[in-house]
Amino acid sequence: MHNTINSSGFKTMDEVLEELDRIIEETVKENNFWGIFAYVYRRTTAQIKKAVEDKLFEDNERMVLFDIAFAQLYIDAYHQYKNDKVVNLAWQRAFEFSKRRLSIIQHILLGMNAHINLDLGVAAAYISKGQDIDPMKKDFVLINQILAELVDEIQLKISRVSPLMFLLDWLGRREDEKMINFNIWKARNYAWKVACTLVRLESEQEWQERIHLVDREVAHLAYQIYKPPLPLVRIALKTMGWFEERKVDKIINKLHQH
Repeated sequence: MHNTINSSGFKTMDEVLEELDRIIEETVKENNFWGIFAYVYRRTTAQIKKAVEDKLFEDNERMVLFDIAFAQLYIDAYHQYKNDKVVNLAWQRAFEFSKRRLSIIQHILLGMNAHINLDLGVAAAYISKGQDIDPMKKDFVLINQILAELVDEIQLKISRVSPLMFLLDWLGRREDEKMINFNIWKARNYAWKVACTLVRLESEQEWQERIHLVDREVAHLAYQIYKPPLPLVRIALKTMGWFEERKVDKIINKLHQH
């Protein structure tokens, strides 16, 4: 499983962006819905690169290393799963569920769930090994603000390819419970706790055991995104899916337009 990060992989954020472009191109050719999350994540990486160039972080060099390590986990999971190799359960479920007919928002959230709830904390701990992780927290929060702003933008644009997206908003006003069991701010806080726990572990075995536990929790959330517990929400998502654009290239183009 991809519980460790290949330090001999990408050296620059530009290399990461180039690889994400290749994944998007490949998934578009296959009309593979994995490409929707890949596009959203590519946008995120580009925004973080701009923030580094604008020197918005307290430690910009560290955040380059963090972003590369973070991206490596997703990219490795994508290629490993595609080549029939074992991946963490959270990513396995994200990829497998995305083979089925889901709404666009579910495809995005399945990727975000695995990458934020699992990979984000692992990447933060990895680059902080042997150091005090606390000085990283302010930059970690800023990364997530960038991500949250992008997600808000994408959600506004989803109606271009999902004409019945308003159903979730309508249900949200009628139900006190969450529509889909994913909250980006809770995910960020969860990831930070994961990072703080991992960085204090002394042995590789403890590291692997802790990630295994986190992975199972995140995989359970993936199932709830795939099949939300509220029947009305399941019906709404299924209905939305039937009226959505089904060509991945057109979905990405619509999401990309200003």
